Amino acid sequence: MMQFSERIARISVSSTAAVVQKADRLKASGVPVVDFGVGEPDFPTPENIKRAAVDALARDFTKYTPTGGIRELRQAIVERHGTDFGSKYEPEECLVTPGGKYAVFAAIVATINPGDEVILPVPYWVSYLDIVRYAGGTPVLVETREDDHFALRARAVEERVTPRTRMIIVNSPSNPAGAVVPPEEMEQLLALAARRGLWLISDECYCHFLYDGLQPFSLGASGNRENLIVVGSLSKTYAMTGWRLGFALGDRRLIAQMLKLQSHSTSNATSFAQAAAVEALRGPQDSVRIMLAEYRRRRDRIVEGLRAIPEVRCNMPQGAFYVYPNVSAYLGASGLADTVALADRLLDEAHVALVPGPAFGTHDHVRISYAASIEQIEEGLQRLKTFFARLLPAYAEA
Repeated sequence: MMQFSERIARISVSSTAAVVQKADRLKASGVPVVDFGVGEPDFPTPENIKRAAVDALARDFTKYTPTGGIRELRQAIVERHGTDFGSKYEPEECLVTPGGKYAVFAAIVATINPGDEVILPVPYWVSYLDIVRYAGGTPVLVETREDDHFALRARAVEERVTPRTRMIIVNSPSNPAGAVVPPEEMEQLLALAARRGLWLISDECYCHFLYDGLQPFSLGASGNRENLIVVGSLSKTYAMTGWRLGFALGDRRLIAQMLKLQSHSTSNATSFAQAAAVEALRGPQDSVRIMLAEYRRRRDRIVEGLRAIPEVRCNMPQGAFYVYPNVSAYLGASGLADTVALADRLLDEAHVALVPGPAFGTHDHVRISYAASIEQIEEGLQRLKTFFARLLPAYAEA
């Protein structure tokens, strides 16, 4: 009989990946799907970054590199982070990874032992939970409040700390809710981690996409960094998702342990992609501002459209490019037991792809990515309105 490891049985396939796969099957059969499921910029990678990759290929920069990344890229990462946030990391405190997700994976696997508790705010990014479980850790969930814009509060975290707590994970701005943890709360979380001897992972994947006058912030600029692991990615900031480039910043002793793991798993990130990343970080930053302005326009429109659907509640996200509307009023209608069933029917009947809330730890919500064109957003909103009207006929004329 075929047997598999106990550790692989602890985890499941990413819910977002499952939605993408089903949407792709429908698209391949000719169905015009409006895809709000994937968290991926619809912008092309900027031309200067692509040219840098082509130039690297032309000069045959296609061999292995040092496992932790070429020094030029590690230097560019710490310089860019210093320029943007005021931090002062050294290249030896930086690890280049094949995507930001692997930086999270390596940080958790390098620090968590079986039975260690890891505090996660709810809603959480789908992969945190499974990576913690893979490492043998125990996720401890801290609820956030919808009426507080899903912002994590340090006091709520401290109440869940036990002698077995080993790590706190914070993602701000967050996937899936676009929530932003105020800087003073972040500072309190880092102080808590230092006081209790915990690791704090600060996932800055969406750090440049903030709205309404909020300014980019990083705990990496703090004077106390011994307990801090900063995780970042070029995927969202520079529309480089397929290039698979991320990084971690932290104490060099931690970076050395993560490097050890990477040396026996993925080895180095792609060589010519690293060359392109240097250009992304050191070249013009205009594309980031252009994307931010367009995301703000899309955010405003999709929130307006969702709020116009009767009984749908939707916070105004403060960052990232997701909305997390509450659709609980429609659960039970036409036999819908939960948002998983709702998302399935929505894709099958209205051909709109989104991700149900249980993937992120909640039951009343769905995640919608507005990293899509305005035309797709308008079409998707119309389909959503029609679909929900069929579920609750009393609102059909609303």
